[in-house]
Amino acid sequence: ECYVQNTAREYAKIYAAEAEPLEGFGEVPEIIPIFLVHRPANNIPYATVEEELVGEFVKYSVRDGKEVNFLRRDSEAGQKCCTFQHWVYEKTNGSLLVTDLQGVGMKLTDVGIATLAKGYKGFKGNCSISFIEQFRALHQCNKYCEMLGLKSLRTTHQKQRKATSMKIKNLPNSSTIKKTVPKKAREPRDFISSEH
Repeated sequence: ECYVQNTAREYAKIYAAEAEPLEGFGEVPEIIPIFLVHRPANNIPYATVEEELVGEFVKYSVRDGKEVNFLRRDSEAGQKCCTFQHWVYEKTNGSLLVTDLQGVGMKLTDVGIATLAKGYKGFKGNCSISFIEQFRALHQCNKYCEMLGLKSLRTTHQKQRKATSMKIKNLPNSSTIKKTVPKKAREPRDFISSEH
């Protein structure tokens, strides 16, 4: 949990360094740090500690991508979280996605990370690769994506799907393919017949 959240926090810091100087971008979401505490005298020897977030707790992105969250889509914080996801996706060439963004205002906690099956630079996330596929298919760019100069995922995804369908269409029909069997395999064999 600490490793995932603090890894996402490092990406958020780089994102902030690129986004904050842009005219009109404004405040950038921050992933708060989480710490692992060892308590040897306690029945549960390890615990995590983080800053208490006071206010309305909102889920700006959801792990499974099924929930439609209007606060995510319509709020400034929600749009900037979606842009952050797009930015990370693009920076890692589609290999990593920060997901399950939630918190109070621009302060986020309890995030998840999805990576391709092989991971990304030695890091494996705690969410399914399907979240990356869902994000690629469902993400809608907003003005903050445009301010950062991020490439639309819609056209990339549509091009990939079109190329795949073109390949399928161009495959020869199985009835037109001549099958050749090596001479040795065509020689008669002794078979034992059995009645069932």
